[in-house]
Amino acid sequence: MTTAEKPGRGPLAGVRVLELAGIGPGPFAAMLLGDLGADVVRVDRPGGAGLGIDPAFDVTNRNKRSVLVDLKSPDGAARVLDLAARADVLVEGYRPGVAERLGIGPGVCHARNPRLVYGRMTGWGQDGPLAPRAGHDIAYLALTGALGMIGSPGEPPPPPANLLGDYAGGSLYLVVGVLAALYHARETGAGQVVDAAIVDGASHLSAMIHGMLAAGGWQDRRGANLLDGGCPYYGTYETADGRYMAVGALETQFYDEFLRLLGVADEAPARGDLTRWDELRTVIAARFKSRTRDEWTAVFAGSDACVAPVLTLREAPLHPHLAARGTFTEHGGVVQPAPAPRFSATPAAVRGGPAQPGAHAAEIARDWDVPRLLEDGT
Repeated sequence: MTTAEKPGRGPLAGVRVLELAGIGPGPFAAMLLGDLGADVVRVDRPGGAGLGIDPAFDVTNRNKRSVLVDLKSPDGAARVLDLAARADVLVEGYRPGVAERLGIGPGVCHARNPRLVYGRMTGWGQDGPLAPRAGHDIAYLALTGALGMIGSPGEPPPPPANLLGDYAGGSLYLVVGVLAALYHARETGAGQVVDAAIVDGASHLSAMIHGMLAAGGWQDRRGANLLDGGCPYYGTYETADGRYMAVGALETQFYDEFLRLLGVADEAPARGDLTRWDELRTVIAARFKSRTRDEWTAVFAGSDACVAPVLTLREAPLHPHLAARGTFTEHGGVVQPAPAPRFSATPAAVRGGPAQPGAHAAEIARDWDVPRLLEDGT
């Protein structure tokens, strides 16, 4: 077994990632790279704010090390460039042009390190009319059409936390782009810039829906389609105790089992009659209201009815399936999602808790051979 194959180090062991501190999708992307085994060094600003919580609980900074650098100090940019010269990947989430003004843009970084993959994470992208404007997850989703697909008709679309935009449309696309560019760099010796924009990623996520829309299989309004709550056998229902069950019985065989276990097979109208979907939904809703969530969970346990209880964040780690798989883990007293996905030969692990700002200057200077980090100037 080689050093890179030691358990818990992950498939990216040996890859050096330089993260310029920010909030939202950039830190999550760097965390994912760290989960996969990369050596992630986060450049924090003196007095810089993160999520507004105790840094010890900022899970998105796990599997990282931190050094403080004041980019506005006389040698701040030089310190970062020293690190960039030794990195494989750089991740930044500034507005377009900011990194260039700070003296750490792609041009100067590639002059020091032509193999560097320079990952840029923004909401609007590096160009276009809105590129210089501020924004957040919900605004990016609004323009892509993704937000407009969510929620009940006649009600405002609900914000999907920051999971769909920041993390799915942003972080995950940045990581895919970085890994692809890293492969290219190792094949050719040439780095490049990865422009990851949340508007691009979130739009890309809707590829199947756009195909269905073009084919006439999707209506461009909420609550009228198979997967957006319009279908009575793909949605959520309240139970007797005010909790919820989720139903996804799309295929005929799963639907038949769902009706049988729910106990409404004899009274449910034909599922293919769209004019009676409201009637079918009423029948299903009334039946779910007759028992508690846990009672219905027991009814559907072990079946292929595609029904599951809607759990809270604190309940999820205790579910028998997630517990058996180790989907969640505990580190430093904090219950958190375990690294994903899983690898048979190079398993990933939570190797360290959230990096405290500036806590690793000496070891980073040693490991990356950047003695300037230890000079006073932060």
